[in-house]
Amino acid sequence: MDAVLDVLAASPLLTIFVVVALGTALGAVPFGPVRFGAAGALFVGLALGAFDERLGEGLALVQTLGLALFVYTVGLAAGSTFFRDLRRQLPLMSVALVVVVLAAGVAALLGPVAGLSSPLSAGVFTGALTSTPALAAATAAADGSDQPAVGYALAYPLGVTVAIIVVAVVVGRRWPARRDPLPAAGVGLVAVTAQVEHETAIVDVPGFAVNEVRMSYLARDERTRVIRPDERLRPGDRVVVVGPEAAVRDAVGHLGRQVTEHLAHDRSAVDNQRFVVSDRRVAGRTIAELDIPGRFGGVITRVRRGDLDLLARDDLTLELGDRVLAVVPREELDAVSAFLGDSERRVSEIDAVTVGAGMAMGLLLGLITIPLGGGTEFALGSAAGPLLVGMVLGRLERTGRAVWVLPRAANLTIRQLGLLFFLAAVGLASGQAFASQAFSATGLRAGAVGVAVVGVAAVAMVAGAKLVGVSAPRAAGALAGLVGQPAVLAYAASRVTDERVEAGYAALFALGIIAKILVVQVLVGL
Repeated sequence: MDAVLDVLAASPLLTIFVVVALGTALGAVPFGPVRFGAAGALFVGLALGAFDERLGEGLALVQTLGLALFVYTVGLAAGSTFFRDLRRQLPLMSVALVVVVLAAGVAALLGPVAGLSSPLSAGVFTGALTSTPALAAATAAADGSDQPAVGYALAYPLGVTVAIIVVAVVVGRRWPARRDPLPAAGVGLVAVTAQVEHETAIVDVPGFAVNEVRMSYLARDERTRVIRPDERLRPGDRVVVVGPEAAVRDAVGHLGRQVTEHLAHDRSAVDNQRFVVSDRRVAGRTIAELDIPGRFGGVITRVRRGDLDLLARDDLTLELGDRVLAVVPREELDAVSAFLGDSERRVSEIDAVTVGAGMAMGLLLGLITIPLGGGTEFALGSAAGPLLVGMVLGRLERTGRAVWVLPRAANLTIRQLGLLFFLAAVGLASGQAFASQAFSATGLRAGAVGVAVVGVAAVAMVAGAKLVGVSAPRAAGALAGLVGQPAVLAYAASRVTDERVEAGYAALFALGIIAKILVVQVLVGL
């Protein structure tokens, strides 16, 4: 065993990858309804780091890089949805601020009862809510004492575990969510052929003008072609209507009736095909800006993005890696392919210039310090800085020729690697402190306080989210953001395919860091 530890201590990178491999395997093991997923790397890191303190040395850069990559890619993916829904998110943000204060109150009340010092209680608070920036603020406020770090190490794994368990219970639930629109992932799209029974303008069809349905094929006088946006339909025409089932049913009811023979099955004159968006000149443009009807006499009806099948609304912005379903005259297929790029290889590549520039801007923002008085300072750090920049760039999507967003597959890959590196490094670095106190009387009391802090915070966050009309997936993402733990977000995202999970996380992550940094300094001074 000593020889193995010597080898691992001599090669930190080897140690990191051993923890990543074993942690991923552990994360796949079900414990009842719960799988820890990426958080398995944290627990394996804690166990391995407890054997030898050398294994946790010199990993600060790996930890910072992994966290920065993770939050930056989350920001890129969630930025557009976050800013679009900002007004809707404000009640959730208000709930989060109340919950942080409530959690701090629990630590302040139970810490002295459990015989914990104020710095140790503050560390338990930061660990239960897994906030490394708040731990740094607590350590500074405690004049460099190691008590906050010990409390952090004791409560950290408990905070992750409790939060994941609460997310497992909540994320798949359905409750009234008056402030939340239905997710794109939850809207199943159908395509049917309708027989027109009375004359009507296409813009008068329910849902067409507001982009709730799309139309593609038109069969008239034994000839099939692509329908035009200004078409006037006649009795006897047959058209293909695409959209959510309820909206399609309303549109068909207006047109006439549904027929069993589907026009899309005849591909002799008009064809439909999925094309990969790989041309950077196309990415970041809306469906309307592409002008497919004017350029090619066709129409885009659907966009496949990851696991989501989206209706091709005029205002939908295309991203690299999207797979668009275009209905065009057969002779235009090659031209459409060349226009969109249609290259799997190109969407597997990343633009290192924009990734490097975006990360650099985020890390620079994190370095800016703001004096708070009393010799303390506030900084966003390497977590919130890249997240905020990523969210802004994700909202912009492109600036001139620079496309900021990443292909979805590349985004997810970088995000997963960053998360695993971060958790492995945190576990290895915290293993010794965790092992030294975990099973002592003080450690058990600190752990109990930590469970109380994260338990109250989790329940209050979910209850508050439900009260203000937020859906269960968004509430789960918000809890992950409030706790500030990437593993909780990864677990929630693995349970449901719903963009509201990431939007909830992005809404509260930076806000939670700021709130926790402020209140933890009060805890130290009690």
